[in-house]
Amino acid sequence: MTTPDPMHCAASAPPAPTLHPMPFVRIELVALSVIDDRLHVLLSHRKEAPYKGRWGLPGGVLRIDLDASLEAAAHRVAAERLNRALPNLGQVAAVGGAKRDPRAPWALSVVYRSLVQPTLDATPGKRVQALAWRPVDEVAARSDLAFDHTTLVAQAVEAVRREIRELRLPAGWAPDAFTLGELQGLCEAVLGERLDKVTFRRRIDHTGVAVAIAGKMRAGGAHRPAQLYTLAA
Repeated sequence: MTTPDPMHCAASAPPAPTLHPMPFVRIELVALSVIDDRLHVLLSHRKEAPYKGRWGLPGGVLRIDLDASLEAAAHRVAAERLNRALPNLGQVAAVGGAKRDPRAPWALSVVYRSLVQPTLDATPGKRVQALAWRPVDEVAARSDLAFDHTTLVAQAVEAVRREIRELRLPAGWAPDAFTLGELQGLCEAVLGERLDKVTFRRRIDHTGVAVAIAGKMRAGGAHRPAQLYTLAA
């Protein structure tokens, strides 16, 4: 019987795994809506430390035992914190670094945005004291939001404005039926600027993002009835 060569065994054995500290990973939700012709963001009044009693973004910790993907985590966090689903969730950014969260030496936040209608029936959920809509321009001027959430809101707003400029209009954001004038008003509120009517309608026709609803018109008072549209599927 051949005795194994100890030198050969040592050379072929796999190296011992090296353990590395892992970052603290959170999902942050930036829900945006046009209210009274201004773009608003949904803020959460924190019920627990850190930053207990401060306003910030609704969010939660990534759970590897519950979340099959980052998007699944975002949907779960929305259900837990807001007691409802959010439409058109889209990833905006991943932001990480030391000293972002006092609970960990290094924290990572994956930021998701959702454009919603003002009738969103969100209610305070797990670890949330209250919810409130705030104009994004007012939030941008605040320095008292929890964590670095003022910066995260600004990043999400910039991303959403880029989408709207490119007429990548998310599903569930606009009413089921609208006039082109109403759609232009929504886009202007998101962008915070006026748009040329002729150019806007030409681009809508070219991209096909809005589809005329056959036989559906809206009375315009002294004006001619306006054609109703819906967002293309």
